[in-house]
Amino acid sequence: MSWLRAIFHRLAFWIERLVNRIVVLRTRKDVPALDPYRGFSTPGHAIVRGRALTALRRTDPSEGQRLSTNLRQMISLFLTGELANVPIVASQSRVATTTDPEGYIWLEVPRQEFGPGWTEVAVEVAGHPETRVNFPVLVTDPEASFGVISDVDDTMLETGAYSLLRNLWTSLTGNALTRHVFPDAIELMGHLHAGGRNPVFYVSSSPWNLHAFLDRIFARAGLVPGPMFLRDLGVKRDRFIGASHADHKGEAIDRVLEANPNIAFVLMGDTGQKDAHVYRAACERHPGRICAVVLREPGPGPDAASQQQMAAITAMGVPLLHGPDFTGFDHELRRAGLEVPTAIL
Repeated sequence: MSWLRAIFHRLAFWIERLVNRIVVLRTRKDVPALDPYRGFSTPGHAIVRGRALTALRRTDPSEGQRLSTNLRQMISLFLTGELANVPIVASQSRVATTTDPEGYIWLEVPRQEFGPGWTEVAVEVAGHPETRVNFPVLVTDPEASFGVISDVDDTMLETGAYSLLRNLWTSLTGNALTRHVFPDAIELMGHLHAGGRNPVFYVSSSPWNLHAFLDRIFARAGLVPGPMFLRDLGVKRDRFIGASHADHKGEAIDRVLEANPNIAFVLMGDTGQKDAHVYRAACERHPGRICAVVLREPGPGPDAASQQQMAAITAMGVPLLHGPDFTGFDHELRRAGLEVPTAIL
């Protein structure tokens, strides 16, 4: 039946392209709108990321608004017109690029222009200074003790991702005011962040359309901000959909470790979406680079397969902390040898 799948794939690919063209025609303005994502750094560059769209989509929820309103606003986030081959330039350094077929922006600006911590890089559509937008970039502090790479759903943000129906209900009927960030996650991440010294990165299978939505939820809750590595769910010419959940997370972890070659990382996740499998594989690919694994156990807790992967992580000598919440894990990580401050700064 591979021929049938190939036909369905080709049909889905062209339907998606047609829908995008319709959206572009209905929402296109004189110049593209630039949607900034949180960027990161490598030893030599500040990586500026974002997307060129026909128009920005944002939700503006009010207290107690109806579920139907939440649903309509969430759907609107996906009705974006992506613009390919748009010339983009960093206003100060004049580093230039063009957007890819999905409208994504990737600019590599020389790092020596920036000190450690959060910085902003002004970016514009070439020839249109009125489109200039500041893109946030996290430049890793050379004094960092370690970094943190964290999952989002059911690790930081209560979602119910271990159940497809519950995940869909929570994701589509909630809004930025109703979504719940775990208080123990906020506290532990505050300790690990060490007042800004240690970089924090987030990896999620949520689509890039939700970047601003998630950023707003994190800011409202007081969760440490960080560059996000989200997922492109569009139909590809060479494959039916983007990278799988596990492949996407594994590739994002590899990219973060490659960008920060001089520090080890704590991996944070949960047992509801096979994070134990992904993190065990990361420990094998990067021996000595993973200094601890922290797993929340939502819903029914780890199944037999996850328990097997957790045992394998422990057998490799990587400290593994797991439980229904993260309470007290900062003390456990200190006992494991990590430099974790006792105060949230």
